[in-house]
Amino acid sequence: MTRYIDIHHISTLVRIVGVEKLIFQLAQYIRDDFLRWPEFEKSPRTANHSDVGVIELMPVSDANLFAFKYVNGHPQNAMWNKLTVMAFGALAEVATGYPVLLSELTITTALRTAATSAMAAKALARPMSRTMSVIGAGAQSEFQILGFRAILGINEVRVYDIDQAATEKLRRNLEHVPGLRIHRALSARAAVLGADIVTTVTADKTNANILSVDMITPGMHINAVGGDCPGKTELDANILKYARVFVEFEPQTRIEGDIQQMPADFPVTELWQVLSGRKIGRHHMSDVTVFDSVGFALEDYSALRLLNDLSIMHGIGTSLNLVPTPDDPKNLFQFVAPLPNAVHKSYPAEAPTGKSVTLPKPLLIL
Repeated sequence: MTRYIDIHHISTLVRIVGVEKLIFQLAQYIRDDFLRWPEFEKSPRTANHSDVGVIELMPVSDANLFAFKYVNGHPQNAMWNKLTVMAFGALAEVATGYPVLLSELTITTALRTAATSAMAAKALARPMSRTMSVIGAGAQSEFQILGFRAILGINEVRVYDIDQAATEKLRRNLEHVPGLRIHRALSARAAVLGADIVTTVTADKTNANILSVDMITPGMHINAVGGDCPGKTELDANILKYARVFVEFEPQTRIEGDIQQMPADFPVTELWQVLSGRKIGRHHMSDVTVFDSVGFALEDYSALRLLNDLSIMHGIGTSLNLVPTPDDPKNLFQFVAPLPNAVHKSYPAEAPTGKSVTLPKPLLIL
């Protein structure tokens, strides 16, 4: 049987564990898996693009488990009261190919993105960073703020979005978080001024300059989350030239991240190398660091592992009869064979209208 986690299950699980605690645990799982980076079979995600969005598949595996995520990105969906991004995924045994877990990943992706962002900032931002600005108050914003609070102790956040209703939504959702101070900024420039950490998490599928180089101050860490497909960027290219840039999986980020603006030989460092101590993140307190995050399948692998562990621990989820279990593994036909004493119907069967189906006469080919 395959364990199944739906929206109700994940909501229940998050409320039992707590949002901040779950993000903290996710960051630990992600870090553990990043430290095993060479053990994984990796590839950039497969993307089918259209004029209105993208649908992607994201696979990854090690010697024991295979994971994949189906995810979309359709910025105009909000016009029809639909989510811009939604996802689901699966975890399977490599040894047998059998699915262990089938799960929603829309809410979980928001949690794991926040966990990855905060984990990266812990390694790259200046120690004792306490102020953060968030540009974009959409579906990811609350998760990002709570992730940075849980992992870095961020207590003061300045938020800017061109949609004031989105900012108000964020304020309402987080107004009861103890010790957290949310300030509404009147512009992106005002939000960024003096911040230790800047998160950009916008949704428009365009080459935008959400941040310009004159808004950046020495020592700042930039968490660029919104750029996640070809033709979509958030940062002025001059910021990238000025900063030390870190990525998840370089072959994917070259296609989808902010560094798609840069030459193919533009230097970047994969985050796992910093976490493992192979490379240095911040050399000086005055360094400007950029985490050009597009989301990588290994983070979903970690999230699915944690969901499976927690769902078993808390008895959450249901079992799906997703894979046939024949008495004889060579006899799959038993599941469709006529039942004993059933009346056999020969083809053609009756059409749904009740009218019989007349097949065309075969052509005589000479």
